[in-house]
Amino acid sequence: MNLLMVSHYFEEHRGGIEIVASSLARELANRGIDVTWMATDASPVSTTTENVTRITLHASNLLERTIGIPYPLAYPSAWRRIFRETNRANAVLIHDGLYLTSVVAALSASWAGKPYVVVQHIGMVPYNNLLLRSLMSVANKVITRTVLKHADQIVFISEVTQRFFADLQCRRLARLIFNGLDTNVFNPPGNDSEAIEARQHFDLPPSGPIALFVGRFVEKKGLATLRSLAREHPGIIFALAGWGAIDPCKWNLANVRVFTSLSGPTLASLYRASSILVLPSAGEGFPLVIQEALACGLPVLCGLETASADSSACSFVTGTPVDPRDPERTAQLFSQEIARLLAKPNTTAERMKRFAFAHSHYSWASSVEQYANILRELIANKPRKQRSLPLTLT
Repeated sequence: MNLLMVSHYFEEHRGGIEIVASSLARELANRGIDVTWMATDASPVSTTTENVTRITLHASNLLERTIGIPYPLAYPSAWRRIFRETNRANAVLIHDGLYLTSVVAALSASWAGKPYVVVQHIGMVPYNNLLLRSLMSVANKVITRTVLKHADQIVFISEVTQRFFADLQCRRLARLIFNGLDTNVFNPPGNDSEAIEARQHFDLPPSGPIALFVGRFVEKKGLATLRSLAREHPGIIFALAGWGAIDPCKWNLANVRVFTSLSGPTLASLYRASSILVLPSAGEGFPLVIQEALACGLPVLCGLETASADSSACSFVTGTPVDPRDPERTAQLFSQEIARLLAKPNTTAERMKRFAFAHSHYSWASSVEQYANILRELIANKPRKQRSLPLTLT
């Protein structure tokens, strides 16, 4: 099977969608599928997907640089390259229908008569800015829903996203497949000594609570709420792992520590050093960081909607209302839950319960097998169309 996978960025961009795309590409390739991954913002070599063919699409990243919206604008050369690679593929797998690269991939698959699958990660992002919220709403109605409607198969990665598009009329019954997780990397400390060693590695206090945030430093992730929480709780160390337009170092708070270059094993070590994951974000599907935190044995505090993304995880994830337009009120609600959760001892037995759940429920082996079966079925049943590309796209 020759599979073309398209996402808006490669994993070097370090967003959740891109990291999931990287893992899925690698796991599919490990099962004998010939994967070609096309995206923007690539480095020449990636050891994490070295068995995957990576093709860089040329695009402008003006929107992210100017207004913080990660939406690359693909150049005409990128359009042509996507059409050419689609002709060589048996099927196309698209990450999120909103992006311009996704639209082009859907068009090229339809033109070439190739089946395409859309993995839909998010629904609506409630930006504070009215114009951005309106643009997001229109884009979902005009772009995302159109791409999804014509897809041969839709895969939702969370119950939140599935509910958002529940009224969509599509060709086949949509599937719910949670993202997988590498529990060989993300796992809890075996005892308190290992947790203390992890803290020493990051120059964190050997005792006392550490609230961890992992994600991009942007508005929708709730950075304003985190800032209020850190001010209100000087006795809690807030460890923030990520990058973005907002710089938490400028908050000038002694209990805020920022880590900008962690991933994989180094990020897992920071999870093991922490006491709780705090994620006051809005407009999420089911963030991979929640799965990683559970696998590392942490209690999770997040937005109420995010907590409902996987109903089977309700006993391990605590949800609190999030109002992106009122970070102070959101911080008050989170503050109450942080105090309650930190008051409970996080024993080795409790950590292992969370790990056992994550290990059994978020298995890449199970997830990838479902994707592979979907692709095989679509390829076997899709009638071939003998069409040549228009001259301007060859």
